[in-house]
Amino acid sequence: MIFERQNLSNEELISLYKKLTKPRLIEEKMLILLRQGKVSKWFSGIGQEAISVGITAALDKDEYILPMHRNLGVFTTREIPLHRLFSQWQGKKSGFTKGRDRSFHFGTQEFNIIGMISHLGPQMGVADGIALANKLKKNGKVTAVFTGEGATSEGDFHEALNVASVWDLPVLFVIENNGYGLSTPTNEQYKCENLADRGVGYGMESHIIDGNNILEVYTKIKALKASMIENPRPVLLEFKTFRMRGHEEASGTKYVPQELMDVWAEKDPIENFRNYLKLTAVLSEALDEEIRAEIKKEIDENWAITQAEPELVANLDEELNDVYRPYEFESFNHSEETENIRVIDAISSALSQSMERHENLVIMGQDIAEYGGAFKITEGFVDKFGKERVRNTPICESVIVSAANGLSINGHKAVVEMQFADFVSSGFNPIVNLLAKQHYRWGENSDVVVRMPCGGGTQAGPFHSQTNEAWFTKTPGLKVVYPAFPYDAKGLLNTAINDPNPVMYFEHKQLYRSVYQEVPKDYYTIPFGKAAVLNEGNEVTIISFGAGVHWALETLKNNPEISADLIDLRSLQPLDWETIYASVKKTNRVIILQEDTLFGGIASDISSMIMENCFEYLDAPVKRVGSIESAIPFMKALEDQYLPKGRFEKELKELLAY
Repeated sequence: MIFERQNLSNEELISLYKKLTKPRLIEEKMLILLRQGKVSKWFSGIGQEAISVGITAALDKDEYILPMHRNLGVFTTREIPLHRLFSQWQGKKSGFTKGRDRSFHFGTQEFNIIGMISHLGPQMGVADGIALANKLKKNGKVTAVFTGEGATSEGDFHEALNVASVWDLPVLFVIENNGYGLSTPTNEQYKCENLADRGVGYGMESHIIDGNNILEVYTKIKALKASMIENPRPVLLEFKTFRMRGHEEASGTKYVPQELMDVWAEKDPIENFRNYLKLTAVLSEALDEEIRAEIKKEIDENWAITQAEPELVANLDEELNDVYRPYEFESFNHSEETENIRVIDAISSALSQSMERHENLVIMGQDIAEYGGAFKITEGFVDKFGKERVRNTPICESVIVSAANGLSINGHKAVVEMQFADFVSSGFNPIVNLLAKQHYRWGENSDVVVRMPCGGGTQAGPFHSQTNEAWFTKTPGLKVVYPAFPYDAKGLLNTAINDPNPVMYFEHKQLYRSVYQEVPKDYYTIPFGKAAVLNEGNEVTIISFGAGVHWALETLKNNPEISADLIDLRSLQPLDWETIYASVKKTNRVIILQEDTLFGGIASDISSMIMENCFEYLDAPVKRVGSIESAIPFMKALEDQYLPKGRFEKELKELLAY
């Protein structure tokens, strides 16, 4: 191994040696504790330390790094107190996740480190979002994100590289090519000779670096960082290295040929650098022993602090309160001046006024810039707010959702428009595993609104007509909003953008241009979790949302003899249980109308809660009405049969006659 110190001083070389040695000594301690049963699981980075240490040492402390679970050197080089790391691994309260996640599945704004989720790929998109925020701030900062050669097969990796290249984002994409994805060798993972070659396909600069040579890593990153400040762009880096232990300790390394282990053992990044420093008289034997003794002392002292910390005691209130970031609703009252507008106009008005109110708000989506979006909701926005804040995206829902999360982490608000709600399936993973869980996992909110044009009645077929709110009402950490009128659409969207938690905002396409209402011209908000009672009666409670509200209104208009409470839920998470229960206790009959297929929909949960909490008030079973159990079809006759609109009146009258 050839080391080129360039213009590095002896002090800088010793500093790098200390940073390199520290994670190795921690690992050696953890492996002993693992054999003693004092540590439950360990992912070893032995043999790969030079990459983590070299990159982190080359970046400023306020530059974000997104590491993997084999990058202990990132955390130690950022000088996180060791007892906090140890407490994290041991599931203690003073760790970064309060015992809710293990290993390096956490982030910390204090040290500008954003940890991984086990799905690996989304963190590449998060890095894009963080880098985009830096670019908007014009602060000259670089972001580094790690992945393994195995994860480069994931779609998120390719989406993230493409977006970063198209948007000229200052991201260092770091591939640690260590030979194996768990037990699968590289020749069974990809066909190209070098993963760095993939950069060509994205018009991206790429480099291959000896991942075991700390000086090559450090000096190359230093030079790239300086260059990226002058010329912001993404760079793909493939670090050739090797994992000397199992994927995690339990899996071992029996699948690795011994001769391969022997070759890479001779390339050990620490032993080779130590020998180099001694040969060049930078490091003496005495100083080496002193450095190692000092690090071991720090490890033992901090381990003792963790051991002295009491075992975690479960607190139910704290667990539930940490699912969402606390948010105190901000009420903005409107003037008397109104205009008669449609749902689509109300949504556009809310977005425009929110863009004016929040200078850090960025809207992203397919065709939303000059074209104005598939439904023309953002038409004219580029002229008002510029293309930096109104961003056309490639067709890559997953990475754009992840990028929105990265924007939030780095001080921005984000609105993502799904061209159709159906397409959210391509972005499902980061929504339910990243946005929804982030605050609960490590206390960082996700200030993202995902707009969802949804619903049937327009003969758009199986891929453009779903109303899929039940995918998200089931997921703790998400808020779900579903307005039926222009007034609610504007006020609830403004609240969604103000709320620091992730919000799924459903917009029924058939209502876009068919429903008019007098709506205040100026800015106002409506609280979540407050249903609207649109009609009052004493015979039956009708509960619905979205287009179902209008179907119910039409039914009541056609049957004026029916005395009904009609509740428009408006928001589905949180739900207004108080209004629901009060109405049920008054009318003693309940029918719930949803557009979604019946099984597993939100009507089922509402029905169950009513049965559990209002059973003694019921004079009839709770009735649910929804679409038939099939995908939504294209032809009008088939779609009409699918949707519950035509069946609702019959079901309502049967309930009243029970």
